[in-house]
Amino acid sequence: MPVRHLTAALLFLTIIGTAKAGDVSSKARIAFDPVIQAFDIPGLVVGVTRNGVHDFYVVGEASRADHVPVTPDTLFELGSISKLFNVTLAALAEQRGALRLEDSVAKHVCASTCTIGDDLTLLDLATHHSGGLPLQVPEGISDTAGVVNWLKDWVPPQPGARSYSNISIGLLGYLAADSLGLSYKQAAQTVLFPAFGLQNTWVDVPPEAMQGYAFGYERKTDKPIRVTPGVLDAEAYGVKSNARDMLRFLDVELGQGNAPDELRKAVARTQLGQFNTAEFTQAMVWERYPWPIDVETVVAGNGPDFILKPQPVTPVDPHLAKARDVILNKTGSTNGFGGYVAMVPSEGLGIVVLANRNYPNDARVKATYTLIESLLSQ
Repeated sequence: MPVRHLTAALLFLTIIGTAKAGDVSSKARIAFDPVIQAFDIPGLVVGVTRNGVHDFYVVGEASRADHVPVTPDTLFELGSISKLFNVTLAALAEQRGALRLEDSVAKHVCASTCTIGDDLTLLDLATHHSGGLPLQVPEGISDTAGVVNWLKDWVPPQPGARSYSNISIGLLGYLAADSLGLSYKQAAQTVLFPAFGLQNTWVDVPPEAMQGYAFGYERKTDKPIRVTPGVLDAEAYGVKSNARDMLRFLDVELGQGNAPDELRKAVARTQLGQFNTAEFTQAMVWERYPWPIDVETVVAGNGPDFILKPQPVTPVDPHLAKARDVILNKTGSTNGFGGYVAMVPSEGLGIVVLANRNYPNDARVKATYTLIESLLSQ
């Protein structure tokens, strides 16, 4: 057995040897051990908050070259889980009177009269309700101004459809921060992250925190990698955080802990259902399913069709927008990292899964669902 795999195995055995039968760690081990083995995941952390009480399951390495073990404080790339921060900033800007989510995008990007898409609103950007925006910024565009100029000529190919897009969310984050007189990085680091009480969450990881920043491992080559810069990257997929901070984040999302009143109202805004798809209700980035629900429905909602293909939607009945018996989730990936967050508000339960391997969404969903069922069966 290669040294790196032997080290990971010893770490794994140490953890399962100290776990007590029936506790969170042993339940997480049962749910995630097959996934770790199947996809050769170098390091993985599962964080669980239940009514504000935090537990962690930790296994493997943050760096195979240096045999650095993963801990609850290890920084992982969140990928598209970052979008949850983005829409919260937009809702917070609305709370402060800097914008209205019902505003047209054109109002915020055009010096004179213009139309963006099918008269897109900021709420449309927040819910991927764009009518066919592509996933990525087109090649040849090097900055946000270029994105805006491109959008002025863009014609929605499927008006009214939901289209999962880094462009829509990226632009929303840019405009939300700009409405506060800040860049997105400044707004995230000085306004949003402190409001959540996050202590080790970054867009740009500072030198003093780099030692705790895991390396991701590319799926095909197993080479150590980290995310590369791109247009609207900070807004769409650029946050790095750890399991400890992400449980603080989920506590606020679940109505636990201390948070400013304006943040609580902004968080509640992001969780409201806006559009029904074939599999789930689209809120502001959060994807909502009724609870309880069969796991295959959640797997389908996190499948490639819902990421790569426009989907028809219908407006949500306003009386159902605040339903509490739901499970909300979001996946996130970069080339070297794979994450997942899910929460069941009626149970006060939130789970974050962070790994330094981009492994399939269905494996993340099924393992987390197994853990949720195990925890709720107690």
